[in-house]
Amino acid sequence: MAHIGRYLVTAEDCKARSLVVRHYDAVVIGSGIAGLWTTLKLLSLGDLRIAIVSKLSAHECNTYYAQGGIATVVSPEDSFELHFRDTVEAGAGLCNEEAVWVLVTETPKRIEELCSLGVRFESDDEGFKLAREGAHGIRRIIYARGDRTGCEVEQVLLSRVRGAKVDLIEWAFAIDLLTSDDECFGVLVWSEHDGKYMALLSSVTFICTGGIGQLYDSTTNAKVATGDGLAMAYRAGARLADIEFVQFHPTALVERRSQRLLLSETVRGEGGILLNTDGERFMLRYHPMAELAPRDIVSRAIFYEMRRLGKDHVLLDMRSLNAEFIKRRFPFIYEQCLERGYDLTKQPLPVAPAAHYIMGGIEVDLFGRTSIRRLFAVGEASCTGLHGANRLASNSLNEALVFGHRAVGAASEFIADGHPDFDPLALLPSRMVVGKDVDFVHMRSGLQKLMWESVGIVRERQGLDATRSQLEHWLSAIGHVPIDVRAWEVMNMLLVGRLIVESALMRTESRGAHYREDYPIRDDANWAARLVHRRCLSGFGIKVPGEVITVNVIKVRERRLAASD
Repeated sequence: MAHIGRYLVTAEDCKARSLVVRHYDAVVIGSGIAGLWTTLKLLSLGDLRIAIVSKLSAHECNTYYAQGGIATVVSPEDSFELHFRDTVEAGAGLCNEEAVWVLVTETPKRIEELCSLGVRFESDDEGFKLAREGAHGIRRIIYARGDRTGCEVEQVLLSRVRGAKVDLIEWAFAIDLLTSDDECFGVLVWSEHDGKYMALLSSVTFICTGGIGQLYDSTTNAKVATGDGLAMAYRAGARLADIEFVQFHPTALVERRSQRLLLSETVRGEGGILLNTDGERFMLRYHPMAELAPRDIVSRAIFYEMRRLGKDHVLLDMRSLNAEFIKRRFPFIYEQCLERGYDLTKQPLPVAPAAHYIMGGIEVDLFGRTSIRRLFAVGEASCTGLHGANRLASNSLNEALVFGHRAVGAASEFIADGHPDFDPLALLPSRMVVGKDVDFVHMRSGLQKLMWESVGIVRERQGLDATRSQLEHWLSAIGHVPIDVRAWEVMNMLLVGRLIVESALMRTESRGAHYREDYPIRDDANWAARLVHRRCLSGFGIKVPGEVITVNVIKVRERRLAASD
């Protein structure tokens, strides 16, 4: 039987470890920009008891490593309409245009609030300094510390949270949501500090766990990005949408580390160019915007150049830029490259694409509400349909700001209802099927290799079928999962990988970040639609051993008409 049931642990497990029960007004899972911003917004509602659950130390998240900046309309040459247009064009026909308009029109106000908290974006006498990135028709990216925007935001927000009356629970793994009758009452957590389970019961729960980059052999993502939020939401019965669309950042330094050094798109925005290993500038053959084409196009162009020449990299060349400008504008990248033996002022860098961002996630409305009552999702773990098939560069940090603000407003009605009070052990299974001994470390590396090779930048049926069969085989071999964070992570990675593969097989076209070599043409007649997964145990669907996965195909036009009615 495939082990993708409702819970990963049993009541017996919890009893053996003396389950600790705590009550809160709100629990926030994740400590990146989405989690910290949501927490600060919750604090503005009044004297609430709030907990943040962080898998490792609180600063270890994708936000901390974000370099480029935040897209926002601040220039007199720019407009909401232009930012909207660039976002929708990058999204390749699948953007939820209501969500896009909300983002572009509400970002400036959220930026003002961020600045009031102490975030220092670079500016001069004329206002914010602005950068340009791929698929943007104009400079509109504000940034901090040259190329350390995410670090600046993370440190400011985290210092504010640490100074507030919040339980920041670090080194704690969120295992599963505690739900009954499609209503969420908190989360079951494992504390690595004291080796105990904790049931954090709450009026509202926010999933702010970020992305899934660690499913791939090469990624720019922090090591915490293993898809935990998507997996626990799916097991609880929430809907997941658009998860076949995984964005690969075109330029990560080629090195043996699984978490690759990101080389910000603003490097190309300032004049860096891409060369193949024959020294030829190649991007103009693929798109008129050359190095500043949308990310999916640049990543595929690099993929094909590497395959054509039998190389594992292309070259990012910044030698035409002034050396002092490079050191001032990209201090972090410059220093990190020097540590690895590269002086980017004097030599081109070997780069290749790496898994970076998932456009899909837990399906939410424009106020962060999931299909489960009292459960909200914010940031990369969520999916409003904002990004469509391909996220526009620097439309991620602002997504967390805008929709986190909205989600807290919607959650306030549940907080006013008071705290839930029930026995969490009654929700957990008493026992599970005993499985074989499993080498989860080997399984994890095998999964990452499979996803990279067959569910990466370029896909086709044979590789997808083989990957699906292997994932089902692994899932069917697992029974009762041991009390081990690494094992729980692998279970989440297998589940999310399995769902991504299913969506990639179903979408028989190429669109945005999903490219099928066996179906290379975009097919608006049949696939201007979103794929939405929801777990159930019976009914029509695509079968996994011991489980049925239902996948609904929702036409974009129908969804938009329904939203406007």
